[in-house]
Amino acid sequence: MPGVYARTDGERGVLGLEFAINDVTQGVVNPRGATAIREFPGRGILVWGARTRSSDALWKYVNVRRLLIFLERSIDEGTRWVVFEPNTEPRWAQVTAAIRLFLRGHWRRGALLGATEDQAYFVKCDQTTMMQDDIRNGRLICEVGVAPVRPAEFVVFRICQPAAEAQR
Repeated sequence: MPGVYARTDGERGVLGLEFAINDVTQGVVNPRGATAIREFPGRGILVWGARTRSSDALWKYVNVRRLLIFLERSIDEGTRWVVFEPNTEPRWAQVTAAIRLFLRGHWRRGALLGATEDQAYFVKCDQTTMMQDDIRNGRLICEVGVAPVRPAEFVVFRICQPAAEAQR
């Protein structure tokens, strides 16, 4: 829906706002997770903020949520090939390397905070992320942590792919 709104606004323009939001009002609504739409003289009507309504501090900003959705989906789609592969240590190393390469590119482009890669992200895909039952039943599980530029705290998510049953 935001894309439709943006296209319509670009083609027809925004007609106006029902309420004027000033700095004082924004100071009240911002901590509550509201992103203000404000009119600025000479600049027009702008979205002024990037807050979500989440009570979880890690999901407070729209850009962090969007980045994590992108990373999770990309990693999930980019590791689906393991479904046809044995769930073994060499495979875990391959998956780890592939995910690290993907995240390295985003870190270099400035999407992740950290002077070094280890400060910006981590990838675990080994016997600490999978129980023996997971391995036997073909569940390859990776734990990925990233430090978005804002709020500069690690956000951790898990990717689970079905893999071929491990060789015994």
